[in-house]
Amino acid sequence: MTKNYTEINQDQHLLGSAYRKASPDTMNAFLGLHKAAMAEGVVPKKYKEMMASAIAIAIRCDGCIASHIKAAVVAGANREELVEMINVAVLMGGGPAIIYGTQALAAVDEFLGK
Repeated sequence: MTKNYTEINQDQHLLGSAYRKASPDTMNAFLGLHKAAMAEGVVPKKYKEMMASAIAIAIRCDGCIASHIKAAVVAGANREELVEMINVAVLMGGGPAIIYGTQALAAVDEFLGK
């Protein structure tokens, strides 16, 4: 089964918008935390997005993979860097991470237009 990570991002955006309307304080607080944590700093945004992607693979979160792989690509991560990140995620996540790692590679190719 091939997942479409662009559609996953679109669906999650709609769900997130609905949740924000239902619980604006919680969602706005989370979005503020996200903005602060992912801001350019001593650690460039590209690497922060790659770290978030590795965690997303290890915890098996499709929406997280879609969001953070796309953000890593937009921040300048290339395929080779992302493959090495997937390798580390697989090491840390064990067997289930290999399944999500291979799916994350499909997201890399999708967002890089391959």
